Amino acid sequence: MADMVKYNRETLRALADEGNETAMDRLAELADAESDVAELSGLLDEGCRRAGELLTRRAVAAGDLVELQRISDAGYEQASAELERLLKAPG
Repeated sequence: MADMVKYNRETLRALADEGNETAMDRLAELADAESDVAELSGLLDEGCRRAGELLTRRAVAAGDLVELQRISDAGYEQASAELERLLKAPG
């Protein structure tokens, strides 16, 4: 089973490198399931919106405003909206 996961990841990476957005989204979901924030960040840097969504969710849950700013700076607009929402929240 582990070999199959590795093979699938390698195949997904090859497809993502060729511009396949669905493969990139699946890589982000695998990275999220494994709590691999570094891989998610790399995918975000490659333009993967799904990685931005997953990282934003994690940052909001952790209350990590700095991470939300970083995600926003990388181009994921929802992170900016969440950052503003948290900054304006009473508390």
